[in-house]
Amino acid sequence: MPPSAQQSGLIPPLTERESILFFGDSITREGILPDGYITLIAEMIARHHPGKEITLTGSGINGHRVPNCQKRLERDVLQRQPSIVVIYIGINDVWHWQHQRGTPADAFATGLEDIVSRIRARGARVLLCTPSVIGERADGGNPYDAMLDEYADISRSIARESAVPLLDLRQAFIHHLKAHNPTHAASGILTRDGVHLNREGNRLVATLMAQALNIGAGGIVTQAA
Repeated sequence: MPPSAQQSGLIPPLTERESILFFGDSITREGILPDGYITLIAEMIARHHPGKEITLTGSGINGHRVPNCQKRLERDVLQRQPSIVVIYIGINDVWHWQHQRGTPADAFATGLEDIVSRIRARGARVLLCTPSVIGERADGGNPYDAMLDEYADISRSIARESAVPLLDLRQAFIHHLKAHNPTHAASGILTRDGVHLNREGNRLVATLMAQALNIGAGGIVTQAA
């Protein structure tokens, strides 16, 4: 996959002591499970950076949207004083419109800007991720594709305007699905339900995040049989 399809900018090389916090929703919450992407990143760090004091923390809550993350930012992120914060949010801001509880685009933009600026004001580095997928059809046939593209564009703009590294998970997922989902299945390639990552999805996210975090890890991604 070409780098332009994945990321813009890199976090500087890890120092001898880092505290990396992953901030988001249920996808982040599941990242700390045995096959989760946070666990896989921890394993890569142990292999590539032995002897360094690098701690990884997951702070994901089921169903959370940008407004929820704003409210808990001080308690769950800033008080922990991380050196790097990986923000992977936006799925529920779109998905919850099915129950009329989504986040309006302007509130998503101002809220995400607020989160990024408050983290940076405390001296932490930020890696901002675009929301990935709600449905895995590669032909544009998922009901929320257009809205998710709009919100991903907002994340891209905020990263550009704030001069923070961007990991474009949406673009990377679409690229992968075009190559590996010829039948346009709604799920089962990178997710178990169209949203939450399966084993292959976790491996893809772990590899891309490791590259963006400048961990120096090689590809662990393999296509599931």
